[in-house]
Order: sequence, then structure tokens, then C-alpha cells
Amino acid sequence: MEELKKLIKDLLSEGETEVIEFKENNFQKEEIGERISALSNSANLLDSKNAYLVFGISDDAKIVGTKFLPKKEKIGNELLESWLNGMLSPKIDFKIFEIQIDEKEVVVFQIPPATIQPIKFQNIAYIRIASTTRKLLDFPEKERKIWQNIDKKSFGKGIAMENLTASEILEILDYSKFFSLTKQELPTETIKFVEKMAEHHLVKKNFENSFDITNLGGILFAKDLSKIQTLKRKLVRVVIYKGDTRVDILKSQDGNFGYAVAFENLMDFINDKLPSNEEITRTFREEKKMYPEIAIREFVANALIHQDFTVSGAGPLVEIFDSRIEITNTGVPLIDTERFIDHAPISRNEDVASFMRQIGFCEELGSGIDRALFEISVFQLPAPKFEGSDNFTRITLYAYKKLSDMTSEDKIRACYQHAVLKWVENKKMTNESLRERLGIEKQNYSIASRIISETLEAGKIKRADKAKEYIPSWA
Repeated sequence: MEELKKLIKDLLSEGETEVIEFKENNFQKEEIGERISALSNSANLLDSKNAYLVFGISDDAKIVGTKFLPKKEKIGNELLESWLNGMLSPKIDFKIFEIQIDEKEVVVFQIPPATIQPIKFQNIAYIRIASTTRKLLDFPEKERKIWQNIDKKSFGKGIAMENLTASEILEILDYSKFFSLTKQELPTETIKFVEKMAEHHLVKKNFENSFDITNLGGILFAKDLSKIQTLKRKLVRVVIYKGDTRVDILKSQDGNFGYAVAFENLMDFINDKLPSNEEITRTFREEKKMYPEIAIREFVANALIHQDFTVSGAGPLVEIFDSRIEITNTGVPLIDTERFIDHAPISRNEDVASFMRQIGFCEELGSGIDRALFEISVFQLPAPKFEGSDNFTRITLYAYKKLSDMTSEDKIRACYQHAVLKWVENKKMTNESLRERLGIEKQNYSIASRIISETLEAGKIKRADKAKEYIPSWA
């Protein structure tokens, strides 16, 4: 009740705007429907968390009370609220609050912004122009902007926690890590901390000393993700198995910190648990990691960034076996897995991706994978496997094995990926370049030829203009 009173006080101080309208007793069911449509569409246009239609307030923003009690009003035998819902398309979750202030009745319609398409009332969409309600059809530039906003609406802009003070924000988010990663000096005033985070869309201001934490802010900088109800299922989990099956778990660990806060520690933890090879030189023994750190970094970062946050109950998963690593995230791949290497970047969560790139944790999808595959070839490892289904995307990295131990599928995959990498470099694959990739001696020319023939038969590559050069089948 106190929060509602504070909200009304804040609305009065704002006065009528394109997302706030005051009325006294003028109750016409059609007018209310039109205004809900107009206010919802205006909230989208102005990127407002909610819009408000308030009864019991005069034009000069004074509380005068109202005789209109919508929860008791009926249209025929149907309650007004239900009737309005039936007339709005698509349906929106508007809420009605009734409260007494100084013994005067005040009614608040809290109206969320349009998120799927412009909201229509009786098949007509409306918009607020200054303090008037007009048909959206008459303002095509505003309708176009609403659709653009809907297209840009993303997980990151959603609200993770709302109505917090500046001090509460600083208790929940790791502000020192934020300033360190963005290379900014720490402010001297508490409010400046929050304002700086708001500039990066981690926090959103409502009214005076009232803020929301966005999903972007929570997922990247929470001190404890498990305490944020909407994000607690998105913890990164690392599982280490004995052998190559999931029967015997040696260790399982969930990371509670936001992704940006914990990323470097996560990388250290994963790399520390990976198997190593021992190289013996003339002077000393040197331990060399089985997998290139650049590849692990890029693939884990991609799993964090490109997961489908709308899939509940599962976060990114890193599974470490004796001879492979599987990195899995929720969501069907947005790019054909065959085209991960060369395709222009597409992100399901561009704001998360943009921030992670900004602070240097990953590169554009495509360029990062190029680098990862190059390092994998330097380590002479089998080609990684990219796979996807209706609800997950998985990358599998394989430990070193001799060419003679590789399956036909392993060899075809390596040949295809090598051809794609050469294509990205504006070059073409040859027998020689494939031998170099797979560590095949020159005198074993025929082995590389056989792998190329199998890859041709599989439809993964084709001959280029020159007989002994090869390019991806889609090129």
C-alpha cells in the first residue's frame, strides 16, 4: 500500500505526459480501452517500464477523488476488466489498483508497453500525442519506431529486480568489478555509481531514488545470481567426470557470480581441470595443456552469450571428460552449425554480446571461432564438433589422437573445417595444406587424397576452378 502511495506521489510530481494520464470521473468504457492502447504503445515508443491511467486526479495534478470503481463495473453481465481484455489485441497484463488517499478514492491502471505488436482496441491501434489520444495509423513514423523497438526488445532489457534504492543496487551488483572492467574511475558519490551503470543499461531509473536492475545488469554483475529469482537457473555449471562417460562424477561446481564478474575465474577453474601433456626437451620438462586456452575461452563465452534465456531450468554447462570437453547452452542455433566458422555474426542477446566484447571477454561470433580453430590446428587436435537441436547447442572439443585412431567422421569434419578456414582467408584447400593441418608426412600424400575424396563424397566440399584445389560445397 505504501509503495502504491509513493507511486501516485511520483506520478503527480511528473504530471501528465505521453505515458501518464489523469482523469476525475469521466468513465466511458470505449475511452478507457482506447487509452490503454495509446498508453501501451507510447510506453513502447518512449521505452518506459509502464504507463499509467489514473482516476481521481484533476488536470492540475491534485487528488480530488473519483466515483469510478472499475472492479465493480460491468458491461452487461461481464466485469469491465474482463471486457477490456477481450477488446484488446494482443492481450496485455494491465493491472488495476484502488486506494484511498486522504479519504478520497484513487484508481490506477498500470499498463505495460507493447512488446509483440502495437496494442489495438477493437482492432484499432492508438497513440498518445502530447496529452491527446490519436489513431496510430495517422502517424506512420511512430508506428515504424514501435515495430523497431519491438524488434530490438531483448532479454537484456527485461527487469530482474525492481524498485530498489541506490544503496540496494550496490549491495546486489558488483560495482567495483564494473568500474574495473570498463576502465572507469570510482565516483565519489553513491548515486554516481548507479548513474554510471544506468548509462550501460545495467540499471534503469524509475523515479527519484527508485531503480530497477535489468537482466543485463543481473546476469553480468550480480554478486549472487541465486538470489535473483528470474536468473538463478542461469548459473554456469562445470562437471568433471572420471573416464569418458557420465557415470562417475569427480567434481561438480556451480558459479553464483554474474558472468562478467566470474568469467576470468571460470576460465582459470576450467583450464586448471583440463588434462596436460608433458613435453620433454633437452633441458627440462614442460607441461603443456591438452587444449588451447583461446579455444576454451571463445567457446565458453559463446555459450554464455548465445544461450536462449527464455528456456527455463537450465544454464550453460561445461562437461570435462578424459578425452573430450562438451560445452552446451540452451537454444536452437541461430546459424546452421555447418556455417559457424564463416557466417556473419548473429546474436540472440546482442546487448549481452556487445558488453562482453566491449570488456574483451570474446570476439564477434565467427572471428572468435576462426581463432579457436586455428589454435586447435596448431595443437594438432581433431576438429571440434558443432551440433544443435530444438533446445540446445553443443560444441565438443577432442583431445589429441593419432590420425590412425580418428574415425572417418573425424577426418571428414577436419577436412571440411579446414576448407572453410581457407575460404575465409580467401585461399583454397589443397592436398598440401590438408597434410599440414593433419600432420601427414609428404610421402603419405595418398592418405590426404583419400580424406579429400571421402569429404567430396559426403558433399561437404567441391573442386575449385583448378583441379587440385577445393572449396566448401556452399561457396
